[in-house]
Amino acid sequence: MEIFLKTILGLMTGLFGYFFAGDVFKNRKLISGKPWSVLLGIGFITNFFDTMGIGSFAPLTAIFKFLKLVDDRVIPGTLNVGNTIPTVVQAFLFMTIVEVDPVTLFSMSAAAPVGALLGAARVARMSRRTIQLGLGFGLMIVALLIIAGFLDLMPVGGTAIGLTGWKLVLIVFICFIFGALQTIGIGFYAPCMAMVYLFGLHPQTAFPIMMTATAMLMVAGGARFVKENAYDRKISVSLTLAGVPGVFLAAFVFKSLPLNVLKGIVSVVVMYTSVWMFISSTRSNPETI
Repeated sequence: MEIFLKTILGLMTGLFGYFFAGDVFKNRKLISGKPWSVLLGIGFITNFFDTMGIGSFAPLTAIFKFLKLVDDRVIPGTLNVGNTIPTVVQAFLFMTIVEVDPVTLFSMSAAAPVGALLGAARVARMSRRTIQLGLGFGLMIVALLIIAGFLDLMPVGGTAIGLTGWKLVLIVFICFIFGALQTIGIGFYAPCMAMVYLFGLHPQTAFPIMMTATAMLMVAGGARFVKENAYDRKISVSLTLAGVPGVFLAAFVFKSLPLNVLKGIVSVVVMYTSVWMFISSTRSNPETI
């Protein structure tokens, strides 16, 4: 089943890369004069931390606006196109280095893209601020539970590599919901980490699951942005070229991390995302999480 998943993702990525490279080559004379060194540095750093579970969309959005690198209109497209291939590399790496039950991996990873396809229209009619506030409170509770586990105040977390029965059905349904929410900018990483922790899975298992699901979403979305000419080509190329080495370095670091450090990373990511959702919900134009 893992081989099937890798094959599908590989074919989708190859098709995306064909359109992306072809569009950049065809429009190479239109590429901006922004400094390569700055853009490559941004791509390396943000994808390094993305691989560690921090996420890259929110930091990149802040960097783009602070440095005035990208027109607001093409920020979503630039984020998706530029980070697609690094995210696919993350998915392949973590499917290889982290042991996960194949049925659990396939079910959860596939549920998110299906949720994005089938649930996007319904989610688009919902209040984004209400969703952000609800998830903000939910993630904050999970972060506090993880901290309570560190202090031996209550037993939470686990070391399982897969789920069966009602737990698998429930977590797949939740992945479906979060996949739909990603279409309005609610990221999948932190909610996935929270789910994995609460259902008793090993914290490592969150990484191949969330990255495979996100890669599948981004391949489809990135191709659409390329087709609609709604992205910055030079920045997207920079994120791709520098992002891949950043991913490999982070994966090498990740392999050597003990369980308690991984739990710490999960708690920091979940708490960070919770706070960011609260902040974003108060803005007149909420940003991508």
